[in-house]
Amino acid sequence: MSEEILLADRFEAERPGLRAVAYRMLGSLAEAEDAVQETWLKLGRADVSDVKNLGAWLTTVVGRTCLDMLRSRTSRRESPLPEQDGSVRLPDPVVTALPRVDPEQEVLIADSVGIALMIVLQNLSPDERLAFVLHDMFDVPFDDIAPVLGRTTVSTRQLASRARRRVQGAAPAADTDVARKRHVVDAFLTASRGGDFEALLAVLAPDVVARSDGGTLVPSILRRGASDVASQAITFARFAADARLILVNGTPGVVSFDGERPLSVMSFTIRGDRVTGLDILTDPDRLATLGLTA
Repeated sequence: MSEEILLADRFEAERPGLRAVAYRMLGSLAEAEDAVQETWLKLGRADVSDVKNLGAWLTTVVGRTCLDMLRSRTSRRESPLPEQDGSVRLPDPVVTALPRVDPEQEVLIADSVGIALMIVLQNLSPDERLAFVLHDMFDVPFDDIAPVLGRTTVSTRQLASRARRRVQGAAPAADTDVARKRHVVDAFLTASRGGDFEALLAVLAPDVVARSDGGTLVPSILRRGASDVASQAITFARFAADARLILVNGTPGVVSFDGERPLSVMSFTIRGDRVTGLDILTDPDRLATLGLTA
């Protein structure tokens, strides 16, 4: 087997992990693929004969690529932060059918990287995001992250610590009982379809927050409080001829269709028996890229 083929095989073995890094960094499935492809091109131009751990080397390379993409995105101000100036920008959801997730998707969304956590990561600065994602999620040593950021190891450690505090404060651990979460989502879906306002209030936390990202054509919506969110859920349910349970980033969610056309993907944050967060992607352009079929 030639050296080029062997290197390509080793890269393919690392690809799912690299996509997972890039997805957490960028929040976009398409951009994550672009970052992984750029990493492959960089590998082809590099001399890695002395690299002892190719997986670690590739992880830092894809991290640097994502950092450059985030900095470019920030400088162009093309992607508003969630809730900034009334805008809501949700990360791409990873949608799979119940009850199983395919192995490559499992890698992509391992460690319960739900939409709520991805939203918090979006609010970190590019440098904070890199330090936190590489160290806290992928165990990359600070000594390896520091050169990517052009910082000292001590400074990089402080950066990750600051990001960690922000993540823990904004996205506390959600319920990990999948069966219970599915029961809660079922109850939400049944109440919405039936227009049962009281049943919706029973399943929504009093301080629930619902975000809806409609893209450039549909206004973003941010609603707070059980009454407001329940009213909106009932209104929206009337437009969805077909809604069904799915997995969104590995946790029970809902996809709605009008005939063959996807209308929305809903992601739930659940604690105990109540929905505390509801994130809804209704952007038709982004929905079209997810491969959703009725």
